[in-house]
Amino acid sequence: MAGKRTTHRSSSGTKLYAVRDAKGRFKDIQSYKRAHAQDMKRRSKAEGAKRSGKKS
Repeated sequence: MAGKRTTHRSSSGTKLYAVRDAKGRFKDIQSYKRAHAQDMKRRSKAEGAKRSGKKS
């Protein structure tokens, strides 16, 4: 999910991530639970660089 995410709460209290387009309209809304799970599965650029440096 590209772009800066902001957090919101639904009417039932569920935490949500929202991404807006250049005009300020909602582009994508995901539940925090699903978005966070995907974030944990992916490696960041910093983690990748750190890991490749250790193998030498």
